Amino acid sequence: MPERKWALILGASAGTGAAVAGALARDPGLDVFGVHRGNHPDSAIAVAEAVESAGRRVHCRLAEAGTAEGAQAGAAEVRQIAGRRAVSFVVHSLANASVGTLVTGDRWLHPRQFQKTFDSMAHSFVWWVQELLRVEALAPGARILGLSNPMVDNILGPTSLIAASKAALEVYTRHLAKELGPQGYRVNLLKFGSVVTDAARATFGDETLERHQALLRRAIPAGRTCGIDEVARLVSVLAGPSAGWFNGATIDFTGAEVQSLFDALVYPDRS
Repeated sequence: MPERKWALILGASAGTGAAVAGALARDPGLDVFGVHRGNHPDSAIAVAEAVESAGRRVHCRLAEAGTAEGAQAGAAEVRQIAGRRAVSFVVHSLANASVGTLVTGDRWLHPRQFQKTFDSMAHSFVWWVQELLRVEALAPGARILGLSNPMVDNILGPTSLIAASKAALEVYTRHLAKELGPQGYRVNLLKFGSVVTDAARATFGDETLERHQALLRRAIPAGRTCGIDEVARLVSVLAGPSAGWFNGATIDFTGAEVQSLFDALVYPDRS
């Protein structure tokens, strides 16, 4: 019987992480170890059903993944469930950010919010890699993928901490790729276009989000925004044998979103 390999999805219960879990179970056919905080129980059940319907095993850890302690305990459980050197793909899809202004208005961000956001959305990427290596859970040639978005490249309302943490994640990706490359591991960052998720609704509100989406539909050359399933299918490609040369890369999957926004603002009536 061929040896079974696992995907570790951090933030697996909803949004992009949920879609990626199902996609990796189907192609390339990985068992899924998902970690989430339990905020979306119905979606988490649907994720488990999608993985099982693809004929793969699924194990969910209900815990905080965005702290050093959470990474240490989680990696130990990964090793216990999946076994030694069984995790061939890791996806960091944690969203636990604070929004607010830096120095204007009445929503100044507090130092505790800086710490929580950076711990969850940037530092934990490194902590999980450290712990997975420590317990020897990573398979030879394992791929490690962080997720980013166009907020890094623009100013969008009260999202400075999200943008800054994603910028830090990009730096961590390059350094981890350099350190782990000689051992055969590959570390990359996927920057995809704005998608509608529960996290996006919580950040912007439905009205602002719809205005943003309408502008993007006008700006993006394809005339529409990116779908979560499209992102998930690309992650499946990155888990496959043809993507082994990617390392230290920030992979642009935005559909020219940022590059086209200025044109849409200057020429709002042009189709």
